[in-house]
Amino acid sequence: QVQLVESGGGLVQPGGSLRLSCAASGSISRIYDMGWYRQTPGLQRELVAVITLGGRINYADSVKGRFTISRENAKNMVYLQMNSLKPEDTAVYYCQAVVVVTTTRLEDIYWGQGTQVTVSS
Repeated sequence: QVQLVESGGGLVQPGGSLRLSCAASGSISRIYDMGWYRQTPGLQRELVAVITLGGRINYADSVKGRFTISRENAKNMVYLQMNSLKPEDTAVYYCQAVVVVTTTRLEDIYWGQGTQVTVSS
């Protein structure tokens, strides 16, 4: 009913930048929180940044001052601008959205398929 598709991952050198995008589509009535999480092998998925419908933002301490999350409500899009990338930022990045589905009027959490970000020289 709802699909999230990420794009923008890739290989970048330390100190470089990448911009991730996530497009939500399907039977969407409303999207509340939209966020980015990341996961490395053997570790739990962790929050990177989240933005509410009203624009309130929360960042993981490890990315504050380097990453910026934003959203375009009219397009059901969320973005993550990543600057000053470090090797420890290497992970699969997942988009998440809290969506009210049009057909059921129920609120649920949806995930994208993930996009690989590799920071290496």
